[in-house]
Amino acid sequence: MSDRTSFTDILKSLIRSPSVVGAEHSFFRVLQRELEERGARVTWYEGLLVAQGNDPMSLMLSAHIDRHGLVCTGPDEFQYAAFVAGGRSDLLGNSVSEELMKTIVDRFTGVDVLAYEPWSGAYRGHGKIGNAYICPHRNNLIFELQGLAHLVAGTPVAFRDQLSLEQGRFSGQLDNVLTAAVLVYLFELGFQGTAFFTAQEEAGRSWRYLLEWFRRFGGSTNQLVVVDTSPYPDVASADQQLLVLRHSDANATFNRDLTGRLAEECHKLGISYSFKDDYIRCQNEENKRRGLAEKSLGSTEMGRIIAASDGLVDGTTLQIPTTGYHTMAESAAPDSVDAFIRVLCSMAGLAFPFWHYEPLA
Repeated sequence: MSDRTSFTDILKSLIRSPSVVGAEHSFFRVLQRELEERGARVTWYEGLLVAQGNDPMSLMLSAHIDRHGLVCTGPDEFQYAAFVAGGRSDLLGNSVSEELMKTIVDRFTGVDVLAYEPWSGAYRGHGKIGNAYICPHRNNLIFELQGLAHLVAGTPVAFRDQLSLEQGRFSGQLDNVLTAAVLVYLFELGFQGTAFFTAQEEAGRSWRYLLEWFRRFGGSTNQLVVVDTSPYPDVASADQQLLVLRHSDANATFNRDLTGRLAEECHKLGISYSFKDDYIRCQNEENKRRGLAEKSLGSTEMGRIIAASDGLVDGTTLQIPTTGYHTMAESAAPDSVDAFIRVLCSMAGLAFPFWHYEPLA
């Protein structure tokens, strides 16, 4: 019998290592060490770290590793890093939706932060978010920080985070360090396929780095499983299923055979699942009856790469349902994490470690 200690140790270590969108290099260094210690061959590319075993084409998995944070943009001035990295702070008045900014503006007041060198990860100081506001002249979010006035422009500032257990659920800034930790753990279990770790997903750029790799090295059949978290409005909604699949997103239809294989694995293992696109369509039917606006099916890394690759790459996605999306208290059920690892182990021909839950220290 194995407990969860090995996996949670990986997750606790990774979640404490900053990886602000647009400044992920230092996190790649941490990942490289963790992966090479577990026997993987690791190669860096722009915006992409690739870890491979002895049978790299047997199964290809991808997780993004960037997390939300801030970046210094001038003397004692800080902006939301995803908007800067994604080119959505271009002062034209139409780059960042007002609704999104209003959603974010009060989310992080009082949160502790730490600054670091983007390449080495060297510590540059800590502080606290005192206030955030929308600048009408620049059409962007401006954050006021206490204790970090010495920073120079370009310095990333991460939300200080650690893994915790609250009401029986993993909690922290989980998107997407949770699934990245699972991919590292798979190599500990003997994974021999390929794992991609992409940068700048939150800025909408990660699929480009991934597609460039397939254009260089891909085979005739490039089937990819993108792993991620999937947000739900509350615990009750998230707990309706252990895992989340998709037929499609707003960009493309996913590979039907590979999606069906994931569903079959869930059936075989007795794991409940749902399809997120079906869930959104049902919500939209209800919204239509109530005269409310419809929701988008969402834009995912998988859909973007399918749409842009002209048939070179296809695949599907496997997700862990979470609550508190893009907050410091995003949560996931340990049973969902177990189910996620079990399905990936089954897909990769690995023995799943039969563990019992050990509370976090």
